[in-house]
Amino acid sequence: MALNARKETYIQQPAVPHTPNHQPVRKKALITKGEKVLYLSFLAVFVMCALLVLQNQATIQATTHEIQTIENDISEIQKQNTDLSVQVSELSTYERIWSKAKEMGLKLDEQNVKVVPGQ
Repeated sequence: MALNARKETYIQQPAVPHTPNHQPVRKKALITKGEKVLYLSFLAVFVMCALLVLQNQATIQATTHEIQTIENDISEIQKQNTDLSVQVSELSTYERIWSKAKEMGLKLDEQNVKVVPGQ
């Protein structure tokens, strides 16, 4: 039996012929196609959000500019109204009206005045 065991240990395996593998060696990609799609879609969404924020800021700035111009116009018109009300009060004084009436030939005759009862 010892001889049988020795024979079995010395039996050589038939040599396997080495066939060269001509397939190119593929490197594993660090980023898969699915990850690339995810990254690109995230980047596109980020850029779109940034553009929307910029557009909203531009709209807000244009609206603010319009509001300021309208407020300036309102303040100018208020100044004009104030000046005109001062002119009206100056021109509607009793003395001025009486002097204009005298220039036009009005004479004061108290006996010719009639009082009209109010309704």
